[in-house]
Amino acid sequence: MKLMSLKLCNFRQFYGKTPEIVLANGEKNTTIVHGNNGAGKTTLLNAFTWVLYEKFSAAFASEERLVNKRAIAEAPLQEPVECWAEIGFEHHNKRYQVKRLCRAYKTTTTIEQSPSELYLQIAGDDGRWLLPQQLPEDIIGRILPASLHQYFFFDGERIEQIVRSDKKSEIAEATKTLLGVEVLNRSIKHLKEAKKSLEAELALIGDSQTKQLLKEKQQLEQQSKELWERQQEVEEELAHQAQSKKTIGKRLLEYSGAQELQQLRDELESQEKVIRQQLKEAKETLKQAISTKGYTVLLTKATVQFREIMDNLRQQGELPIGIKRQFVRDLLHQQRCICGTELIAGTDVHQQVQSWMDRAGVADVEETAIRMNIQLDELDKQIPDFWQEIDKQQGNIAQGRTELSRIETQLDDINRKLRNFPDADISQLQKDLDEAEAISQEFTLEKGANQQQIEQLGADIEAKIKQIAQHEMNSQKEALAQRRIAAAQDAIERLTQVRIRLNQQFRSSLEKRVQEIFASISFTPYIPKLTETYELQLTEHTAGTETLVAASTGENQILSLSFIGGIIDRVREWIQENALMGLDSSTFPIVMDSPFGSLDEIYRRQIAKVLPNLANQLVVLVTKTQWRGEVQEEIAKHIGREYVLTYHSSKPDCEEDAIELGGVYYPLVQQSCNQFEYTEIVEVEYDF
Repeated sequence: MKLMSLKLCNFRQFYGKTPEIVLANGEKNTTIVHGNNGAGKTTLLNAFTWVLYEKFSAAFASEERLVNKRAIAEAPLQEPVECWAEIGFEHHNKRYQVKRLCRAYKTTTTIEQSPSELYLQIAGDDGRWLLPQQLPEDIIGRILPASLHQYFFFDGERIEQIVRSDKKSEIAEATKTLLGVEVLNRSIKHLKEAKKSLEAELALIGDSQTKQLLKEKQQLEQQSKELWERQQEVEEELAHQAQSKKTIGKRLLEYSGAQELQQLRDELESQEKVIRQQLKEAKETLKQAISTKGYTVLLTKATVQFREIMDNLRQQGELPIGIKRQFVRDLLHQQRCICGTELIAGTDVHQQVQSWMDRAGVADVEETAIRMNIQLDELDKQIPDFWQEIDKQQGNIAQGRTELSRIETQLDDINRKLRNFPDADISQLQKDLDEAEAISQEFTLEKGANQQQIEQLGADIEAKIKQIAQHEMNSQKEALAQRRIAAAQDAIERLTQVRIRLNQQFRSSLEKRVQEIFASISFTPYIPKLTETYELQLTEHTAGTETLVAASTGENQILSLSFIGGIIDRVREWIQENALMGLDSSTFPIVMDSPFGSLDEIYRRQIAKVLPNLANQLVVLVTKTQWRGEVQEEIAKHIGREYVLTYHSSKPDCEEDAIELGGVYYPLVQQSCNQFEYTEIVEVEYDF
């Protein structure tokens, strides 16, 4: 999972829609978010865990009050106030947009908050957003399971809770999920349940059920009709927004200061469309090549065996170029050999010619073998062409993605320059264009979701039709179930053996890596250990004996961080070697609030030095005091993005505060312009 962005709306301190927080990745993989206590750092941390897992950290109070107070105060009675957070991330070259939403309703006496709703869409290289067939929770769980979120999204000052005695069982279970043992456990459990379910007979569908199915089918058809109507409205709105963007683009061309940037943007957008089309064509060509010629590379072993068989038959004299049966039959019918000898039935000469009937006809086999050899030669010639085409199209796809990334970066730069342009008219036009683009994106996402729902409804309607038509059970299902039961039992026994061996191998490798990271940070002689049940302990060797250590809070923090680093490192390696086991990812982020402010300077420096290298991506939420000094010195060279949370206080005569970054002062605390408190997200701009 590579986190790309975060956007909020009416989520706790953040009133209305926030600017998009774009997260760093690549060589400079660290994003820093500065903010005073109470400004919203913990809120940002919990935005990630809420969206992905609907879970909150221990420091996040009043979970049932997520909706911004000002938004609720300004809303009419009984009118819903939406609160949502949206995360963009990439996984296996696919883009994901996941959004969790809840609503608050104000009455005269209370405020009610609705249960949350989760939405997820996936975009391919062609830019189309589609609603997946699987549940969003299942997709996220395969990429980064909920039981593991505490390892990747955590409060730095409370990280030691991972190794508390009451958390050790959770560590054991979550660690098993990481390496795939939990997958095996669930597989064994499900197989046992399947054995029981396979013993039950399937119930026949009665007339009353048929009526119910007909009613459900009609409801599905009505939903499909309503979605088609909504699609028409979305299409009209998209056309309207496209015209608006076109008009704004023409107006920007009229300004001398923005003309060059707008022309460049038009050119880049044209290039983007061409590249997306080329990516689509390359992928189609790749699919076509695999579907039509992919079999050739699988026949190599079979063709070698065929040629060996034919060569052996020739050497044994079983495939001579002989005469045809029809020729021998004609000689016997005419009763005369080609040499002129009469062929009278019962004579020795007749018997000799008759014997050729047993050997005649083999030439047909020989001719067929020759033709097959020629065909196999042609297949062999196709193999290099096949691989050449595959390499070519994969190269085109990789190049297209690189070009697409470059163009998107240039477009972002142009948008930022126009957004911050000194001329207020140009800046406003860009903001109008941003708004039109945001609206278009929302409608595009809705269009993709609607289309996916329409297709799913169509499949559901077809399924209902089949259910309605089915009035009797298959008589062979009971016997089939018995065979499946036997297969399930065999699979259970084999998976149990795999689990035992896998567990031993991974635990030893993980323990070694945790010890290495702990030793690089801590100056104590203590050694981390993993028990057979994956419980994390700290030990020391005294007089040749190993004893448990009552670790301090600081040592537990380092131990926990070492464990997280070891998990990430070993699982990444484990997945590459065992592609079918464990997680569906080898790329992991770390999002942490408050980087160990309670530790002394030496430990803080060592941790700050290690952090950017532990995960593929790092997001750190810090106060001014937590950032300055050794933490800033060690992490600064890894920063790719940086933001400031400006807290607007409703307190009269509040004490204002600011932070200096890159020679520019950014406010941390300001006086609110109204009676409400709120937080603003400001990106730190650097001129590279």
